[in-house]
Amino acid sequence: MSLDEDSLEYHADDPPGKLEIRTTKSTSTQRDLSLAYSPGVAAPCREIAERPDDAYRYTAKGNLVGVVSNGSAVLGLGDIGAQASKPVMEGKGVLFKRFADIDVFDVELDLADPDGFVEAVAGMGPTFGGINLEDIAAPDCFRIEERLRERMDVPVFHDDQHGTAIITGAALLNALEIVDEGVDSIDVTFAGAGAAAIATARFFVSLGVPKEHITMVDIGGILTESRAEAGELDEYNREFARDIPDGDLADAMEGADVFVGLSAGGIVSAEMVRSMAEDPIVFAMANPDPEIDYEAAKNARDDTVVMATGRSDYPNQVNNVLGFPFIFRGALDARASEINEAMKVAAAEAIADLAKQDVPDAVVKAYGDQPLQFGPEYILPKPLDPRVLFEVAPAVAEAAMETGAARTETDLEAYVERLEARLGKSREMMRIVLNKAKSEPKRLALAEGEDEKIIRAAAQIAEREIAEPVLIGDEAAIRRSAANLGLEFQPEVVDPAEGVYERYADALYQRRRRKGVTRSEAAEMIRDSNYFASVMVAEGDADAMLTGLTYHYPSALRPPLQVIGTAPDVDYAAGVYMLTFKNRVVFVADATVNQDPDEEVLTEVTRQTADLARRFNVEPRAALLSYSDFGSVDNEGTRKPRRAAERLRNDPEVDFPVDGEMQADTAIVEDLLLGSYEFADLEEPANVLVFPNLEAGNICYKLLQRLGGAEAIGPMLVGMDKPVHVLQRDDEVKDIVNLAGVAVVDAQQE
Repeated sequence: MSLDEDSLEYHADDPPGKLEIRTTKSTSTQRDLSLAYSPGVAAPCREIAERPDDAYRYTAKGNLVGVVSNGSAVLGLGDIGAQASKPVMEGKGVLFKRFADIDVFDVELDLADPDGFVEAVAGMGPTFGGINLEDIAAPDCFRIEERLRERMDVPVFHDDQHGTAIITGAALLNALEIVDEGVDSIDVTFAGAGAAAIATARFFVSLGVPKEHITMVDIGGILTESRAEAGELDEYNREFARDIPDGDLADAMEGADVFVGLSAGGIVSAEMVRSMAEDPIVFAMANPDPEIDYEAAKNARDDTVVMATGRSDYPNQVNNVLGFPFIFRGALDARASEINEAMKVAAAEAIADLAKQDVPDAVVKAYGDQPLQFGPEYILPKPLDPRVLFEVAPAVAEAAMETGAARTETDLEAYVERLEARLGKSREMMRIVLNKAKSEPKRLALAEGEDEKIIRAAAQIAEREIAEPVLIGDEAAIRRSAANLGLEFQPEVVDPAEGVYERYADALYQRRRRKGVTRSEAAEMIRDSNYFASVMVAEGDADAMLTGLTYHYPSALRPPLQVIGTAPDVDYAAGVYMLTFKNRVVFVADATVNQDPDEEVLTEVTRQTADLARRFNVEPRAALLSYSDFGSVDNEGTRKPRRAAERLRNDPEVDFPVDGEMQADTAIVEDLLLGSYEFADLEEPANVLVFPNLEAGNICYKLLQRLGGAEAIGPMLVGMDKPVHVLQRDDEVKDIVNLAGVAVVDAQQE
C-alpha cells in the first residue's frame, strides 16, 4: 500500500480526522451538569465580566491555541483553499497536543482578502490564549500578522516565518561553533525571498549577523538596489536589497560561509558548494527535495561541510516541531501578550544548547540506534526528545518576564516541575525524590563503572547534584569512554585491580569466613566490582550502591545480600515497582525477590513497601491480594495474606490502613470496596498492592505497564541494611538516574 493510500485510510478511520473534544470535569451526576452549564455556569461568567483576566482561571483559554489558515500557501501543495487545508491544520493540533499538551481549535477561513481575514481572527480574541497563523501566502502573511499583533493582546505567531527562522537560527549557532566561526564575521547567502527566507534573515540579524553580510536571491537573481529601483521587489524583500552588482545564485554563493535554501529543489550544484568559503555551512531546506542532496553537498569537498535539510531521512532535520509547541507553551504559561524577538532568541539558544547534552536512550532507540552526539551530523536535538519542553518553554517564559510581555510572574524551578507533570505522573513522583536527594547528596558506588550507560548516568547525577558518583572499574577505560562520549566531567574512579585493598579483602573475609570463603578467595573476590562496591558500602566508604545493568538480577543481588545483608529488624528483602497512571500511583510488591512468601514475609514486605511509599510523599494504604475476598475461599493460599493482614492490623507500630485478603479489583475500585465490604479497614482504594507470590507480582506489573499504560519505576530494593538497588539489564540512563535518587534518599533515612 502506498503512502497516499495509507494516509487516506488513516484519516478516514472512524472517527474521521485527528482531533476530538473531551470533558475535563466530572459529568456523571445531575449536579455535575448543573455546575457545568445552567444555572451554575453563571458564577464564573459574572467573575469574568468583572475581571476579564479571570478567563484564564475559569476557562480553558490559557491552554487553547487557534491554528488559523486560509489555505493559500500549504507546504508542497500551494493554494488549495481553506477546506482542503483542514487535514494540515488538524495535524498541527496533533503536534501541539503531543509535544506540549496544548489544546487546539483549527480554524479554516475561506477569506482571501487580508482585511476580512484580520477582522475574522481579531474577533476571536476572547476565545484563545494564542494564535498560530499557518500556510498563508506572502506578502499577505506579513501584513496579516503585523495587523493582528497590533490589535490582539495574545501571542500571534506565523509559524511558516518564525518557526523556520528559530530552528534554522539554532542550527546556525551550533554549526558556527563546530567550524569555529563568529556570528558577526560570516557571509550568508539565501536562496528564496519568501516569508520563511525573509523571517530567517531577519532572525539571523537578531542573532548578530550583520545585515550587510546577507545576500538574498530569488528567481530573478540577487536582490539588489538596482532591482528595487526598477520596482521588481515588494516592500518586504526590498529590506535585503544590496548595493552590489546584479548576479545569479552561483555568483551569490561564491565565497559565502553559509548557504540557506528556502526555495526549490535541485538548484544548487556541487560546483557552487565548492565555490564557498572554507568549512561551509549548507542548509538546503526545500521540501520534499532540497536545493542540493545531502550526499552531493558532503562529497563536494574535502573539508568539513555542516549540512542540514528539511528531511527526516538525513541528519540535522530543520523541523518546526522543535519550536512552535514549546514556544507557545512558555508564552501561554507566562500569559504573554506577544511572542517578541527576545523570546524567539531565547528559544533558539535553548534548542542549540540542548543539542550539546547527552541524548536519552529512548530518543536514540526511536531513531534507529544511530549515534547522536554533538558534531557535524548532530547540530539539532530530535523532536521526540522530551527535554525540549523543559528547556525551551522555561527559556521563553523567562524572556517574556524579562521583556515585560508576561502578565504573570513564574517561579522557573517550580515551572519545570509543572511541565514534567504534564508528561506523566512518574516524572512528578520522581521529582519529589530527586529534590530530596539534592538536598543532601550522598556517595554512590556504581559497580559497573566501565559501562557507557553508567558513565553517562554518572555525568547527569553529578551535574544535577543528586549524588557524588564513584565509578568502579578500569580507570583508563572509564576516562577514555567519558572523553569519547563528549562528557565534560571528571568522575571519581576506583579501580579494584590497581589499588591495594587489603582492608576490603579482610572485611569480606570476616563476613564470609564461616560461609565457605577462605582468605585467598576473599582476595580474589574483592576484585569483582560487585563485591567491591558491596564492601565499600558496608565499610561506610560509600553510602549506597547500584548494580545489575550487565548481570542477571539474581547474580547482581547475591553479593550485596552476602556482604551487606538485610536490616537488623528485617529478615527479607523485596523488589518493589512504582506504577504511575494519569491520576494514580500504586506500589507493587514483591515482583523480583521472594518466590513463595509465607505470612511472615508478606508482613515484612508490606511494612517495607509502605515505608518506601512515604519517601515519595504518598501515604500508604495497603491491600494483601489474593483471588478471594475476605474468606470467600479458605485454603492455605488465601490464609497467608489473610493472616499477614491480621498481624499488621494488630501491630500497634503499624500506622497505615491495611486489609486483606482481597481481589485486585476490590482493592482499587472504590465502589466495589465500600459498596460491598463496608467493614473493610480501607476507606479509600489501596495504593500499596502486596501479591501472594513473585509470579503474580511480576505478571501484574508487566501487564499494567504494557496494556494499562502504566509507567514503571524500579525495581526498588527494600529491606536491606544499607541502600542497594539492582538495575534491570535493559534500563536506560534515566532509569539509572532515578534509582540513584531513590538510593540517596534511602541513605538520608539511614
